[in-house]
Amino acid sequence: MSASSSNSTTKSGVGLKKIQWGKVALLPLWVVVGFGVSQLTLTGIILALKAFGVSFGTINPALLNTLFAACIYSLSLLIVLGMPWWVQKYKTTKQELGLQRLPTWTDIGLAPVGFGLYLFLSAIILYVLTLIFPAFDSAQLQQTGFGNLSQRYEYILAFITLVVVAPVAEEILFRGYLYGKLRESVPVWLAILITSVLFGAVHGQWNVAVDVFALGIILCTLREVTGSIWAGIMLHMIKNGIAFYLLFINPSFLRIIGG
Repeated sequence: MSASSSNSTTKSGVGLKKIQWGKVALLPLWVVVGFGVSQLTLTGIILALKAFGVSFGTINPALLNTLFAACIYSLSLLIVLGMPWWVQKYKTTKQELGLQRLPTWTDIGLAPVGFGLYLFLSAIILYVLTLIFPAFDSAQLQQTGFGNLSQRYEYILAFITLVVVAPVAEEILFRGYLYGKLRESVPVWLAILITSVLFGAVHGQWNVAVDVFALGIILCTLREVTGSIWAGIMLHMIKNGIAFYLLFINPSFLRIIGG
């Protein structure tokens, strides 16, 4: 094979991945649609039940939030992963989801390392933003849907929702499905950027979105390094577990470090 032929192969094949812009646009949109449809569906069911005289006022708010979150995540995963297969037999493999194997000691060891990297990256980004936009409130607390917890079982429900259910579901959806599909169609750096931007955007609040964007970059990197989402799930649980402690167990610590 001649040198020119070899160079041509490199440019069109391995060296430069051709970006499939259709997937770049459709895959993030599909994830957003899945989230949106699941929320609208559940809201419609609740309104219909209320119309038939069902009262939710007697249900503990923590229990209601837990059930609502579990239904939202389950329905979102069912729509995003299941609908393409049901309509066009477009299957998502375990390899694409990063669930082709069980967790390893390497995953466990990399999770706290990733947490340190996330804190460092988030601090840098937030610091730069406060310099550029002095009015940017980096200390605004995230709205979790849980408030005024008093009973032990309410804390347990909030912990299960925020520290277990949310990390697993979000990692499957974002670092599993979205990133797993995107990295087949675009360069890795672009897949990381798109996934992390969308992951931050769906969290709403600006300061939370920026922090979660930094988290998303590290989570995608762990997926790329390990080939699975297990290290990311563990890192996500560590992050949410610490946030749970600061928000619900020892909120006074936040006031101390916040001045």
